Amino acid sequence: MNKSVWKAAAGVTVPVLIGYLFIGIAFGLMLEGAGYGVLWAFFMSVSIYAGSGQYMGVSLLASGAALSQVAFLTLMINFRHLVYGLSMLDKFRDMGRRKLYMIFSLTDETYALLSSARVPDGMRSRDFFFAIALLDHSYWVIGSVIGGLAGALLGFDTTGVEFAMTALFLVICTDQWLSSTNHVPAVIGAGCTFVSLLLVGPGNLLLPALGAMIVLLLGLQGKLDKTDERQGEAV
Repeated sequence: MNKSVWKAAAGVTVPVLIGYLFIGIAFGLMLEGAGYGVLWAFFMSVSIYAGSGQYMGVSLLASGAALSQVAFLTLMINFRHLVYGLSMLDKFRDMGRRKLYMIFSLTDETYALLSSARVPDGMRSRDFFFAIALLDHSYWVIGSVIGGLAGALLGFDTTGVEFAMTALFLVICTDQWLSSTNHVPAVIGAGCTFVSLLLVGPGNLLLPALGAMIVLLLGLQGKLDKTDERQGEAV
């Protein structure tokens, strides 16, 4: 890939760069506070690369949780990626050998960029998408390492630092809402979550809410695609 691809991808990923550096630093600080050094932060961010999953992993490591518990909680937290994957089937179809990495690197923030970013004229979409995914991953690793080093050298009180992930989700949601004129998926997501909260409570709402979202979004896929096409033509 030439420099123009990386330059274009870097411009698109600036918001993720800022967010990932801060929440990556927060993760590194939490991990260091739990007694695990910067190497743990580096390798977890390279191989796991799941912000909410890694935040959860800090407490699981500290408590000595069983492998079965880790697997179940990871599935619960990352079940939403099933929805992401279904909507990326066409975009990843021509990725070739990069396809496995694209699947691995499909975080919430990368998904948001791949869903909304326009490929520059004369540039192959597969190169542009791969550059976005790889840059986002590098931002997360760098932030985690900085946090681990800062925690080891300076020492921090990490109380409340885990809210950084929630704050980033709120920013992404707001940006998606403002940049899109089709708010049906967002309304479906919010509605399913609220109904699930009322029916099963805050401790069990995730899977029922995500299941309902998948059913509704798949059922409305044709109408949503036509709406997006009309909006694209209007632009």
